[in-house]
Amino acid sequence: MNRSAYLEKIDAVIAQGPFQDNWESLSQFQLPEWYTQAKFGIFIHWGVYSVPAFMNEWYPRNMYIQDTKEYKHHLETYGPHTSFGYKDFIPMFQAENFQPKEWAELFKQAGAHYVMPVAEHHDGFQMYKSEVSRFNAYEMGPRRDLLGEMKEAFEEQGLVFTTSNHRAEHWFFLSHGKEFESDIQEPLALGDFYWPSMPEPDHQDLYSTPAPNEEYLEDWLIRCCELIDNYQPKVLYFDWWIEHTAFKPYLKKLAAYYYNQSLAHGYKGIINYKHDAFMFGCAVPDVERGQFADMKTYYWQTDTALARNSWCYTPENEYKSSRELIQDLVDIVSKNGNLLLNVGPRADGTLPDEERELLLSIGKWLEVNGEAIYSTSCWRIFGEGPTQVEEGQFTDGKPKTFTPQDIRFTVKGSTLYATVLVFPEDGRIAIKSLREHSPHFHGVIKDIEVLGSGSQTHWERNAQALTIHVAEHQSALPVVLKILVD
Repeated sequence: MNRSAYLEKIDAVIAQGPFQDNWESLSQFQLPEWYTQAKFGIFIHWGVYSVPAFMNEWYPRNMYIQDTKEYKHHLETYGPHTSFGYKDFIPMFQAENFQPKEWAELFKQAGAHYVMPVAEHHDGFQMYKSEVSRFNAYEMGPRRDLLGEMKEAFEEQGLVFTTSNHRAEHWFFLSHGKEFESDIQEPLALGDFYWPSMPEPDHQDLYSTPAPNEEYLEDWLIRCCELIDNYQPKVLYFDWWIEHTAFKPYLKKLAAYYYNQSLAHGYKGIINYKHDAFMFGCAVPDVERGQFADMKTYYWQTDTALARNSWCYTPENEYKSSRELIQDLVDIVSKNGNLLLNVGPRADGTLPDEERELLLSIGKWLEVNGEAIYSTSCWRIFGEGPTQVEEGQFTDGKPKTFTPQDIRFTVKGSTLYATVLVFPEDGRIAIKSLREHSPHFHGVIKDIEVLGSGSQTHWERNAQALTIHVAEHQSALPVVLKILVD
């Protein structure tokens, strides 16, 4: 690839507009309707790190940190780092049982509306055909354009293709291999798999040094723009650390290029970001492994995983329950957000049975209750009940303990949906927010039905609550009350 020519192309596309590489111009960003209607997407962490499948997807970093579990496991399983380094897993990544059409069918059955495979993780291995680096899945390992195959299969099923880039952290991700005798040694140069392996900074320091240099940042920009040009993702997701001050000019260029190119190809691109990497209003904020305690006036996204302990496949993955996942989906949607739920395929391209079963369980629930999720809007309040959802990132380490009093609202047309997160054994539900003369609702209720139930519903409304009794109905999963309003 002629890098200088590509950089000139990027500048030319930005110059032609309408988006320029400054926050004032990028604040013209408008979120396309499909995204706010979709509500539910699938994330996919799959790559070379799926071969060792030990601890989590940070194995490539941690295997080079002495005295960690990964370091000890690597020595015991694969031998010294001088003779077997991370790069030696690449030939073992064969994806020999990968059937993208089967994945697409499963994700469709799960009720997802968009899918986001990781295009490049922190390890620096590209899961797609690239002219930027030879360390990609088309030239090494499976020798297939895995991302391209997924895009084709997903779009055939009517799923929106999106992707993520985690390249920024590669600046330091493998640097601990320089601290002892390993296969990560200087000199390292642009084009090397382990380049640049700079000292790992404090991840929260926006001004850490040595900061990514021009050569690295231009390479990052070109990689991102190549993804945009060759795969046209409808969403481009970025992980943390792009908020580092060194990235700021390049983030603006990337956003302007993406938004301009997407418009030229007939769609509106969306960027997902964390922290304050992008100026508020220029892209969609994302909360990793966590949620918000309250409804937001702006649209947002949660990304989390089926497994509590890892984004990628490991034999020891600790899976959440379908009940917990559905409760999270309902809670997030009621607060004006989307759920991006991660799966972790094995290195050969197969999905564990536990993950298939969880996805199918979610899909089965959505078949009945999806009208309370898809294409809905948040209501005046997100819900009611005693359980406080912890605010912020990395708060999903343990399941939430919801009660029958925890209810979440969504609205569509003349219908208000009230989802009871834990259905009571006696079938009696009291909604205080819908009591007579409530400050939240002083309207006329015509009828109430329970989605997916043939049971007769009795209800009355007084100064204390709207009370509903659903006879002979039991469910271990959230139950949706469809409230018709005149």
